[in-house]
Amino acid sequence: MAEFELTRLGFEMQPEAGNAMEVEGVLNPASARGPDGHLYLFPRMVSAGNFSRIGIARVRFDEAGDPVGVERLGVVLEPEADYERHGCEDPRITYIAEQRHYVMAYTAFSGDGARIAIAASKDLLTWRRLGLAQFKPYRGIAFEGINNKDASFFPHPIPDPHGRLTTALIHRPLFPGTRPEEMRHQPSCRAVNVHRESIWISYCRIVSDGNGERHCVFEHHRRLASPVEPWEQLKIGGGTPPIEIKHGWLVLYHGVHKIEEPGSEFGKLCYSAGLMVLSKAQPHIILYRAPHPILTPTSPSERRGVVNNVVFPTAIDRRDDLGDPNRLDVYYGMADNRIGAARLTVPDELDVRPVADPPRHSESGLHAEREVD
Repeated sequence: MAEFELTRLGFEMQPEAGNAMEVEGVLNPASARGPDGHLYLFPRMVSAGNFSRIGIARVRFDEAGDPVGVERLGVVLEPEADYERHGCEDPRITYIAEQRHYVMAYTAFSGDGARIAIAASKDLLTWRRLGLAQFKPYRGIAFEGINNKDASFFPHPIPDPHGRLTTALIHRPLFPGTRPEEMRHQPSCRAVNVHRESIWISYCRIVSDGNGERHCVFEHHRRLASPVEPWEQLKIGGGTPPIEIKHGWLVLYHGVHKIEEPGSEFGKLCYSAGLMVLSKAQPHIILYRAPHPILTPTSPSERRGVVNNVVFPTAIDRRDDLGDPNRLDVYYGMADNRIGAARLTVPDELDVRPVADPPRHSESGLHAEREVD
């Protein structure tokens, strides 16, 4: 049975010489096809002091359809709101066909830490801030007030636990003690707390306040996936937004494990990319989860940079423009410094295998619950 195949394309977007807004890196982009059919990247641009903005660049392709460069077009989000005054980072963009607009989920930094912020656009050039995502608690677990990152929206309405069609968001709450920098001190045989170390799907019903403003509070939640394999033992988190393929919803995510390097008592961290396919009708159900990473840091640009040993997928483009929906171009951060691209080929048939979830070392009483609130 064929598996997903990934091939690096040799594309790199590097910090622009003389550009003060990129002096510490250009990385972790969102992507979207514009109304004009062109592909645009929305990279995190890091200036001195780790201060981040979100830029926009048009991708240039060669005759074979492979990305070969970009044309920078400026900045779309500059930290302005109180909740993002220390930076706007790591966007993911989804086109919501039913509402005929684009929605961006990005990490906003303030004095309170990292939170999920949302913005909307009709043309990819002008973005309207919708504020921070709000979450109601689940079985005594408070998502509000917790650091949260790596969020992305589904492009179509998704049934919530009660079967009602909603807007659905993948996200990864960073509960205290679950950052990889903290988890690396734990033994390799540690138990995984499936509620506090997982990727979640949360659902909201959009409500109008009567003044033309639409508000979204995520009221229901399902645990999607927890760390399972050694290469993701310290942490997993979201990657590319869900994209529809013939087998279901495809999601690339990131996993973190510890590697030993000289001069480090606890070892360094390595970020790799994994892959899973979710049920089209019930996306909280994983149909396929690759046991091994689809992408690991091997090239010099991936192994050495601002943060060593990092590949971090955040953008994906289905190549319908080439008449090939089984080709997906993945754009990813390289060592927290630059952007690379790779071609992912979808197999004709999916080798559906039992998924090792809940984790092998799940804590007593924290089995993979999927009940409604």
